[in-house]
Amino acid sequence: MQRYFIEEVYSDQKSVRISGDDFHHIARVMRMNEGDLIWVVYKDAKTASAKITHISDSYVEAEITDLEKQDKELPVHIAIASGLPKGDKLEWIIQKGTELGASEFVPFIAGRSIVKWDDKKAPKKLERWNKIAKEAAEQSHRQVLPPVHSPISFNELIDLSRKFDRKIVAYEEEAKSGEQKNFVKELNFAKQEDKILLVFGPEGGLTSKEASELSAQGFELCGLGPRILRTETAPLYALSAISYHFELMR
Repeated sequence: MQRYFIEEVYSDQKSVRISGDDFHHIARVMRMNEGDLIWVVYKDAKTASAKITHISDSYVEAEITDLEKQDKELPVHIAIASGLPKGDKLEWIIQKGTELGASEFVPFIAGRSIVKWDDKKAPKKLERWNKIAKEAAEQSHRQVLPPVHSPISFNELIDLSRKFDRKIVAYEEEAKSGEQKNFVKELNFAKQEDKILLVFGPEGGLTSKEASELSAQGFELCGLGPRILRTETAPLYALSAISYHFELMR
């Protein structure tokens, strides 16, 4: 069944009304009819199956039939902080990272970021990124819609990190030196519902100065195996490893 995120908290209501882009998708793209079933995801992650009872010219009404019982979310909160990469690489990270369970995305302007952030284009860019996350969350049957934040500075990233329980940096120089234990150690120390911040550099990686500053702020510098991964590959590797550690190894 198709899944739709709505801006409403579940409070034992018996029906739901869907309008806007999701209405257009239900009525015009999917061409659903009365009696068809959909999933509705509320802001508090409660998810319900619902049967369409009425389709008007601007909204769809559906009757709640049951609540989803299986938990689809990672047991830890994972924020992916990516040094702003060029092209559509961040879009790829957002789409695939959402499918793999990331809780939020925090682009930041790193020393080696080639892309120059244009504030005039920012609203449309941010809207597109969040739309990509929403579509990926629907496709992968998520129960939480991960937000994509507007790019922040390196110093703002350090300030943000104080809200997290564990802070990890994928640093290629650690991989080159053969470091292979720190990432596993951090995952072993992490507890259910911990907030974990994962930092990845842009093309060319983080500078040694940035790595030193992050280390001084309590970040653990880690290698992700013996191979050097691209900026768009490393977050997906890390998320896959986290899913294996916390879900498949239970």
